[in-house]
Amino acid sequence: MQQNNGLDKNQLISFAVFSMILIGFMFYFQNRNAKAEQEQLAAQAKKTEQTAKAKVSETNLNATAVTPTSVQKVNLQNDELALEFSSVGGQLSSVKLNKFEAFGGKPLYLFNNNNSNYGFQFTDKSGKVFNTKDLVFAPQVSGNSVTLSSKVGNAVVQFIYTLKPKYTLDFQVKTQGLANIVNDGKANFVWNYNVRGAEKGRSQEETHTEFAYAFNNYKDYDYDARSDMDEPDETLNWIGVKQQFFAAVLEAKNGFTKSKGNQEAIPEGEFLKKFNYDGQVNLAGNELNQDFTWYFMPLDMDLLKSYDKNFDEILPLGWSFIGSLNRHVFMPMYNLLSSWGLAAGWAIFWMTIIVKLILSPVMFKQHKLSAMMKVIRPEIDEVNAKFKDADPMKKQQETMAVYRKAGVNQMAGCLPALVQIPLFYALFRFFPNMLDLRGKSFWFVPDLTAYDDVISWGTNIPLLGNHLSIFALACTIVILIYTIMTSGNIQQPQQEGMPNMKVLMYIFPITFLFFLNSSASGLSWYYFVSNAINIVIILVIKYFILDEKKIHAQIQENKKKEPKKEGTFQKRMREMMEKAQEQQRMQEQARNKKK
Repeated sequence: MQQNNGLDKNQLISFAVFSMILIGFMFYFQNRNAKAEQEQLAAQAKKTEQTAKAKVSETNLNATAVTPTSVQKVNLQNDELALEFSSVGGQLSSVKLNKFEAFGGKPLYLFNNNNSNYGFQFTDKSGKVFNTKDLVFAPQVSGNSVTLSSKVGNAVVQFIYTLKPKYTLDFQVKTQGLANIVNDGKANFVWNYNVRGAEKGRSQEETHTEFAYAFNNYKDYDYDARSDMDEPDETLNWIGVKQQFFAAVLEAKNGFTKSKGNQEAIPEGEFLKKFNYDGQVNLAGNELNQDFTWYFMPLDMDLLKSYDKNFDEILPLGWSFIGSLNRHVFMPMYNLLSSWGLAAGWAIFWMTIIVKLILSPVMFKQHKLSAMMKVIRPEIDEVNAKFKDADPMKKQQETMAVYRKAGVNQMAGCLPALVQIPLFYALFRFFPNMLDLRGKSFWFVPDLTAYDDVISWGTNIPLLGNHLSIFALACTIVILIYTIMTSGNIQQPQQEGMPNMKVLMYIFPITFLFFLNSSASGLSWYYFVSNAINIVIILVIKYFILDEKKIHAQIQENKKKEPKKEGTFQKRMREMMEKAQEQQRMQEQARNKKK
């Protein structure tokens, strides 16, 4: 057998052909893998802007596609606002208020991280809907203005933003060739906004987060804090979403019509509420060429009034007399005191003193009446014992006679209580909405517009929460002391089934604790000082003004005299009781006849 140690010609040709085939397969699969990787990267890029591209492609208007390189960010900034604009949608992607911080020292953003999006929604001639927030715009910055332009088919859409002082951003919308695409003469402005919490007290801030809007040529104002918003017949001059101390507002020079919106509370997390707004704008010749203005502003009264657009109504100071009390009494009083260099807590202290001095004539009568009723308590007990088994009406008449002889008008004690009701509600509105108090510390309280939580725990207790406010607790204690000092003149119920008023009066301060525990600590501090002053006044009246022995002797002397002439009110009360007594007697006689 012959041994072959080399390669013949056929073997060389076969090897060459095999090698060429192998190399060809290698190049083929290498290119295929590379192509697959490129397709995968392109898919990931498309996914980044998937919503925008998908919605635009549905219109078949040959809109610009979104690619990683087409997403651009541009910025405008002044001393008050730092703004960022996105090429996707041509809208504001970030709004930061430079002069303020959120709770915890964080930057205060109204718009950021896609929590807000807005745009104009059109219907083309084929009935398909497209929205400018899904388009890709090309940005161009010039000084304090940025122009964002996009093409939709043969139409051009331009958004021109101009940053101005006083938290203002002009927003012009211009279109050219839009009439070739749409023909219904209208567009819808759609705004979706998830409001991010900026304050310490979540429940309090959520309560003050709501829709706000003006209409009737800026003359009328309304708000919506809980239910769906629906204004089909009004033309809104501006629409806004306010928080406790800040607001984002869009003004439409030609107005929004057929407005509707809804809101939904978010139970936990960084966001408080979810808002959705939809309002209609009219097109001129099927082109949208209108002026709008964005306002991203702190709710400072002087600033709000300076716009002359009814923005001061955004500040929830209360209706009618309550609001006037805050605007013309409490706010100027606090501003005057703080202008003297007083710390916020001490300004509230002296504000309490001034209010007490203004109300001193009325309050003095109330406390004097309280002290006198305590003095005549033995006389009332004597009447109750004497007419123990008598008709209740007769007993009541004799009791009123004792008050009349002593010169005590029970109804006089109602006036101070009535006066304090609007005061309480005005202060309840004042303290959580006073921007000048935001972030102002006092003793152990870091912010007088929020609760203090020096005493806190991990779990959530119903009605109380996860903390105990020291100011709320202190206020509750002084109210209890005041109640104990004034409860001696309260008459115990003489009939079965009647509530014990003393018990109810002791329960009231406890319920007050739950109310104040999550409220502004400035409110608790005010009422602590106010009730402490009430206690001092009672002690002064008791030990330095009223002579109990002298009053008691005067009552005994009055018993021997002719009855004092009845006043008009007392006469009416006596006649009403006599009439009621006669009706009761007739009812008893009727029942006896039936038996």
